[in-house]
Amino acid sequence: MDLGRAGTGTGRETPPAAPTRRLNRAAALAGALWLSLAGCSGPGSGALAPGVGAPPAASATADAEDGSAAADQQTAALSSYYADVEGGLTATGRMRRETAPADAPYSVDDLVRNFERVALYDEYVDVDGRFVRSETPAVLPRWDRPVRVGVMTGPSTSPAESARDRANVAAFTARLARLTGLDMSTSERSDVNFLVLFMNSSERTAFADQVVARYPEFAPAVVGALRDTPLDTFCTAYAFGDPGNRAVYSAVMVLIRAEHPPLTRLSCVHEEMAQAMGLPNDSPEARPSLFNDSLEFALLTEHDEILLRMLYDPRLRTGMTAAEARPLLPAIARDAMAAEKSQGAVVAAGAS
Repeated sequence: MDLGRAGTGTGRETPPAAPTRRLNRAAALAGALWLSLAGCSGPGSGALAPGVGAPPAASATADAEDGSAAADQQTAALSSYYADVEGGLTATGRMRRETAPADAPYSVDDLVRNFERVALYDEYVDVDGRFVRSETPAVLPRWDRPVRVGVMTGPSTSPAESARDRANVAAFTARLARLTGLDMSTSERSDVNFLVLFMNSSERTAFADQVVARYPEFAPAVVGALRDTPLDTFCTAYAFGDPGNRAVYSAVMVLIRAEHPPLTRLSCVHEEMAQAMGLPNDSPEARPSLFNDSLEFALLTEHDEILLRMLYDPRLRTGMTAAEARPLLPAIARDAMAAEKSQGAVVAAGAS
């Protein structure tokens, strides 16, 4: 998000929402990263180990303390900045928490249009090792295997914040599993292929260095983005395609700034995890929706739940083009709306 929100891969930036980036590279090595970069006594700790893989210190203790103090000051300044951003957004009627607002009805036609724009277009492309914002037609991306979600936090995240973040990720993982029908759950083992990281700026840079030290071939565009993330990029998701079929997701890495206040952190969990299921783009016409750069809504809406149900409908096939999927979408949208309503959803008044 920005002071409003922008977009970066799959993520939130200041004014608009940040999209999900689909990288057509080999496996993401998420499980290996989980095992080798999680600190403490074992793979279940999920804490980013400070200094893991770093070269021997060449400076005096005083220099190290000065560096730590500077990092703390930067974290405090950014925390204040992002709190002000969130306050400004909520004060102007954005970051709404309703899931089925009466002032934003939608129809089957709206759902079909929004699904095509959000699921069948990419917002970013990888050009010579860097991300460039360029909306381009894409084939339908999805998961076709069990999804195991792991959470890692940096030393700047307090135990209370870490517990809250983990609970939010676990609850949203269960919600995504229900909506998509996928075998999806949290894990603390080497089977993690969907990694959610909460890190401040200095931890993010250290993490990038650790990744490159262990895996020099790791996606340069991702490493570059980790090291040089604009202030208006609130959070982002990097999706990695299977080597044999670029439309099939094999791993995801979600990065959320640890400097964010609670609502923005939760909003990032909802948007990035949902987009990393295979909804990589945003649309100014999608409403009420997280997948819209206006930042009007902070949390996943019933409209968005219907898009996720549509995405994993068995009538669709991973790798479909828009032309192939389009004739099927009206019936799929109607059925997804009915399924949503059968589970107690309001399905915005006025929807047909």
